[in-house]
Parts: sequence; C-alpha cells; structure tokens
Amino acid sequence: MTVKSTKNAEVKNRKEAATPRGQGTLCSIYAARAENAQLWDIEGRRFIDFVGGVAVLNTGHRHPKILAAIREQLDRFTHTCYGIVPYPSYVELAEKINHRAPGNFPKKTAFFTTGVEAVENAIKIARVATGRLGVIAFANGFHGRSLFGTALTGMVAPHKLGLGAFPPGVFHAPYPNPLHGVSTADSLRAIEFLFKADIDPKCVAAIIMEPVQGDGGFYVAPSDFVRGLRKICDDHGILLIADEVQTGFARTGKLFAMQHHDVIPDLTTTGKSLAGGMPLSGVVGSAEIMDALAPGGLGGTFAGNPLAIAAAHAVLDIIDEECLCERATSLGERLKAKLTAVGEHVPEIAEVRGLGGMIAVEFCEPSTREPDAELARSVIARALERGLLLLYAGVDRNVIRFLFPLTIEDAVFDEALGILDEVFKESVGSTA
Repeated sequence: MTVKSTKNAEVKNRKEAATPRGQGTLCSIYAARAENAQLWDIEGRRFIDFVGGVAVLNTGHRHPKILAAIREQLDRFTHTCYGIVPYPSYVELAEKINHRAPGNFPKKTAFFTTGVEAVENAIKIARVATGRLGVIAFANGFHGRSLFGTALTGMVAPHKLGLGAFPPGVFHAPYPNPLHGVSTADSLRAIEFLFKADIDPKCVAAIIMEPVQGDGGFYVAPSDFVRGLRKICDDHGILLIADEVQTGFARTGKLFAMQHHDVIPDLTTTGKSLAGGMPLSGVVGSAEIMDALAPGGLGGTFAGNPLAIAAAHAVLDIIDEECLCERATSLGERLKAKLTAVGEHVPEIAEVRGLGGMIAVEFCEPSTREPDAELARSVIARALERGLLLLYAGVDRNVIRFLFPLTIEDAVFDEALGILDEVFKESVGSTA
C-alpha cells in the first residue's frame, strides 16, 4: 500500500520517479480540492484559478448542476460504447449543438473524447468529403499532441522537438499578427503562394484555423482574414474548419467564437469547456459533409461517454441560465482595463488583447521589441507565490493568457486583480 504524501515536495519526488519528463507540469503544487474559481493544494494552501484546466472550466470547478447531472447518470449506467448500444442523451446533445452552431443549414454532430480526436476526425471527414489530401494550417496554431495534431500545429518548441517526419500533406501559412508585422493581406497572399509553390488548390481538402489562437498567444483573427479564408475556400472547393476547442462555449462572449464574424465554417471542432471538466469533444458541420464517411468510420470506445454527455447538457443550461456569454465580456473588459492601466507604467507590456473573456498580455523588451519570456515567467512565478494561478502562451512563451472560470465570484475576481497589481510592482519595479 502506498503511503499518502501530505507535502508537495514529497509528491514531486515520486512524480519524477514514476512519470516521464515529457509530461511536464507548470506548478510544483498538487491539488487536493477545488470549488468554482478556487483550488487548495495538499498542504492546505488556497489559490485563485486563472487557468481553468486550460480553458476547460468556463463553468468553474464542481458546478453543482454538473455534479448533479453526473450523479444522476451514474445511477443509470457509466458506459455501453455508443457504437454498440447507443443512448438518447447523446442524440439529444447532438441536436442541441446542431441548433446552436453557426450556419442556417442541416447539421450533424459526432462526439469524441479529446480535442485532438475532434481535430483528426474533422480532417478525416474533410478528406473523404472532398477526395483530397492536403491541409493548410497556420504558424503559431495549436491543434493537439497526436502525431497528426502535431503536424498541424505551427510551433516547433516544445511540440515537435526531437520528432522525425510527420504525416504528409500539411502546409503552414502565417496567421495575422499586426504586433509582429503580419497583416491579413500577408496571410492571404501566403496561401496563394502555397498554391503556386507547394500544392495545387484542387488537392487541398481543408483550411483549419483557430478564431483566436490558443497556445500560440491569443491572437484574434480579424474579420477580413476570416472572410478572405472563406472566399479562398469557396473559390477552390476547400472546406473551412474552425478549431473552437479552446474558444468555444462562452469563452469569447459568444457560444462559438466564429459568431463574431459573418462567416460560416463547414466544420467546427469542440472540446475543453464543452463538458465542464469531463473528457468530451466533438465535430459539428454540414449534414452532407458529416455523412461522408461510411458507418464505422467515426467513433471510438469511449467517444461520447454518457457521464461526459450528461455534464455537457448541464453546461449548456448553465451558460444560458447564468448568462455566461455576457459575463465573459464583462469580466474580460474589467481585466483588459486593469492590464491597460498597468501598461501605462510598464513599457514591457507590448499589447493587451483578447475577445470576451479570452484575454492575454504580451511582454517585449521596450527598446528592441524582442520577446521577453523572462518577465512572463517572473510574473507567473510571483503570482503563484501569492496564490494566483496563471499560464503562459506564445511561441516564445512571452505571453500570459487568462482563462478564469466565467462563474468566478466578483470578490474573488477583484482579489485576483489586486494580486496582479502587486505582482507587476514586484516584477517590473513600476508604480503600477
């Protein structure tokens, strides 16, 4: 029998002996319990959670309605494999997603377990539906850690380090990034250049993009860029895939981030906050496209697990009942105002950006405008010491992204903003 450790350092030593270093961890604390936007470690220390399991907890830790939905399902059954013995709750959730996803046309939804499963299945669907192989993704994009997900991801470090050849047919173009000199026109021209230099557009099945890049740095897609992608896809018979694994389910102030644009994707991938902490992802899209694969071409042993499906039903109800889209916008505006005010005294803050409650701050050296990852690390470390969990982003890891639960209590949110104030004073030596 293993002796239970009560100190973080003890568990850390056991972790290093028992698990591979590739499973890196941001914190050296170990969770004991959590509630809404707060978390306690095994030593009893309290933390305000501004990471939310990396955008998984838009509805917070252990929302009572989600717990009740899971308990109710536990009393019925925990698993049958949907591909063997299906269940009505899966169908009912698909109907809800079909109704709410962008696009006024018949849609269908399939559920999976992880975000990268949704991405890979979206690519499978696109390839079969078009009879083409090629896929265009974007620099700084993140689409998962499977081999094909890593191929789509537009960052070498840390995701591609030491890996050999990737699956064929993947090409990358720059994503708009005005701070670093990449315009919408630059991005769209780069795709046209791919068509001249690397792949015939008639061989491209899909273009996959994040409406707001997640791990890549929370860069927000401009509407003219999204419209330009739609036109390229329409001109060449290419499918447009919106990867909304991180942006979905109220995070950006809309249920789906693509609803900020007058553009409808052909396929949308979902995950993370879809099931409030339970493992569930999905692909929703045009019924005709979704039906491209033959029976058995989609699925998985645990795909659409009934406990996760029950949690997702509760999540959609909570988003509506607690007006989380509106709250995402309100909280995001308050955070941006705080960071912008700090930026007036901190020249290392190059940009504060975001959409709804998906906010980031980027640090650059003031004179050279080179990425300042050291300052980002310092802010994250000092915040952790004061009881605030933060997470980095960006290809240079010089961005801090904020993913607080949208259900966070106002008093706890204000406390977190106060900690940020203190941390910036310490880290930068300013009078922020």
